[in-house]
Formats: sequence, structure tokens, C-alpha cells
Amino acid sequence: MWRWCKRSILLAAVMLKASLAVAVPTAVFTQAASQQGTVAIVGASVINVEDGSTIPNAVVVIEGDRIKAMGPAATTSIPADAHTIRMDGKWLAPGLLNMHTHFGLKLPGPAGAALENETDMQLVLRMAENARKSLYAGVTTVRMVGEEHGSDFALKAAIDGGTALGPRIQSAGEIIATTGGHGFLEADGPAELAKAVRQQIKNGATWIKVAISGGISDSHGSISASTMTHDEMKTVIEVAHRNGAKVTAHNGSPIAADEALALGIDCFEHAYHLTEKQLRTMKAQGAWLVPTAVVTDEGALEFYRKIGSPPWYLERVRSTRVDHHKMLQTAVKLGVNIALGTDQFPFEPNAGTTATVREAELYVAAGMTPLQALQAATLKPATMLEMEKDVGSLKPGKYADIIAVSANPAQDIAALRTIGFVMKGGQVVRHDQPLP
Repeated sequence: MWRWCKRSILLAAVMLKASLAVAVPTAVFTQAASQQGTVAIVGASVINVEDGSTIPNAVVVIEGDRIKAMGPAATTSIPADAHTIRMDGKWLAPGLLNMHTHFGLKLPGPAGAALENETDMQLVLRMAENARKSLYAGVTTVRMVGEEHGSDFALKAAIDGGTALGPRIQSAGEIIATTGGHGFLEADGPAELAKAVRQQIKNGATWIKVAISGGISDSHGSISASTMTHDEMKTVIEVAHRNGAKVTAHNGSPIAADEALALGIDCFEHAYHLTEKQLRTMKAQGAWLVPTAVVTDEGALEFYRKIGSPPWYLERVRSTRVDHHKMLQTAVKLGVNIALGTDQFPFEPNAGTTATVREAELYVAAGMTPLQALQAATLKPATMLEMEKDVGSLKPGKYADIIAVSANPAQDIAALRTIGFVMKGGQVVRHDQPLP
């Protein structure tokens, strides 16, 4: 089966390269290509997301794909051969990170049904367009937590190879679930689950995602039901850790959370119905939470109407909302490690902005300071991915993944609504003001 999928994915990658001029505007690549060599961004204030301090009237010197130097204009020299980009009055922050993405997202309703017969090649091309839009929205690194047939690995290879435009990717491959559970790849019993985990790691997964409870998009079963046996859950976590991969769980169940935490799980997605008991254990163990608060917030109703979500789906969203919001408030209060993730397309319109920015705003509504919310969108997920040496803050030696906004988001998180400039690895992929 995997050989067949691999052939399809390789063909899809070829088609992706051939159709790139259609999927991504040529102007984007023209701008990106023009920034090879040394670049200096001048006139803006740089935000230090570690402590909220700023460098007014800063100079950021970029060589190739990384920041070479950074500091006040009065003390930071600009190389004679540098291409200068003036950003007077703007604020520079790290590119945003989104830790719960599905570029091939399909949900119940007419929009999802229309994709039922989508081929692997069509899927990869659709995902490439969603990746491009996500990057344009300021998201420069993502963690993918459930795609079909290895499509995520094909897309990652295309982006890394320069034939597609999108964020940096870490991926969990397919969602592993027991029969009838919340996932694509069904397996039962320790032996089948161990093989499923090993296959995803062989395919390129750096994370394993396992479904240990029901989900909102399931038409059957309780969201708070614990669907795996102790031995099954133990096997998934042990095999993944033995092979150097971290484990995250789709989970809304307190019972399942208790078991998974006792077994050393690394992260929970959603955590809809988790209580203070589980959240305190997460804090003590350093486990991560990716809340995806936008999926049950009223701002998501626009998206659900657009895709034609059926009444039963909307009812599951509504019935989960109160517990989900309360869980987030408690997690913020306790200081649980929180990394931003949306479970909607990162660029998806939500409450007048993108899902990514709205997620950060909901963290402030739940009790975070604007700086803490900005950290949840930058520094924290970089740490969770063990990529903090490369991304998550603006410092010499790190990738030049930079966004520009009109005000300081460390003081008002809504400033992220004004993203008008995006650079990834020293390449300008968006500049709402024409480059000189």
C-alpha cells in the first residue's frame, strides 16, 4: 500500500513543480529572488519576544537566510553591498508558528464531500496552495498533525527544495487511532499500533499524533470518551520515544489524559474537557498544550457556515465551548506550557482577522498578557519543536523569519492584525508596499 502511495506522491510532487506558476503568483518569486545576498531592514523597531524589550530605529542585517547583525542604527553598520528595505514606523517580530495545522483539511459538510474523491496528486496541490496562503499570513513554521497518504512529506520536500512556497514544516504524518476512533490510520492492539508508529517515523514524522478520545468532527461517540486501552496507549508512547519522536494526543477526555500523563506523553491537542487536576499534572511534568481555542469560539461560525457544517457538527461545537474556554483559562492561570495552534487553516478568516491571530487574541481574553500571547505564537512553539536555535525570536544566527506590523503586539496583541510584510529565510514573500 505504501509503495502505491509513494509513487502517487512522487508524481504529485512533479505536478506541483510543473504547475507552480499557476499555484503561486510569479511576483512572489520575483520579490523573493531579488533578496538573495545581503539585505538590511532599517527604520523599524525590533521586538525581543523573550522579555518585551525593543530596539527603536533598528538595523537588521541579513546574509543569505539568517540574521547576521542587529542593533540600533547609531551603532550597527550597513554593508555597502546591502539591499536596503525601509520599514519606518513599523514593528518587527518573529514569523508566527502554528502548531496544529491540516493543509488538507476536510470536514463534514458539502465542502468536505466535494473532496471525497480527491486524488493524492490533487490533495498535494491543494495543500501547496494552503501552505502559500499560510506563509503570506505571517506563519513561517508549522507542525502538521494529520494528513493522508504521506502528502505532508511530499509538500515538505517541495518547500525545502524550493519548488513550493510555504512555512517550515514538522509533521506527525497520519493520525493513529483505534478502529472507529478519531483518525485516518486505524490500528488495534499493541502490535498493530507499534507498526503504525514505526511506519510514520520511517516516512519522516518527528511527532506521532494519536487519538485517545472522540472529537467534534466525529458523528458518533462522546468527545470525552477514552478510546484506547492502557497497553495500547503505553505502546504508542514507548515506541515513539524509543525512536526519537515526541507524542501528541488529540484529546478531550480527563480519564485518557490521566493515563497518558502517567505514561509520559509530551503534548495534548484541544484538551476540551480537561480539569484542573490534569492541567496541574501537565504543569508539573512540563507537558505541552495546543489549545486550538478558535475551533469552539463563535468567530469560527463564519468558517463553519462557509463549508456547510451540518447541524450535528454545530451542536458538538456549541456543547464543547464552555468547557474548552474554562480549560484554557485554568491552563493560563496555572502556567501550563502553551503553544499556539488553530486546527483551522492558519490564514482562515476568523472574527475579522486570521485564525492564527484570533487564537492569540483568545489567549489574552483567557488571562495571558499580550507578551505571553506573542510568546505562545513564537518562542514557546519553537521550544516545543526544539527549533529555538533557529526560529521563534529575532537574533543574529537565527533564520530571518520576520513579520512587520503597525504597532507593538507585545503591548496589544491585536497589532498582529496589521501584518503587511513577511520574510522567510531572508526572502521577502509579502510586502504590501512595493519594494524599491
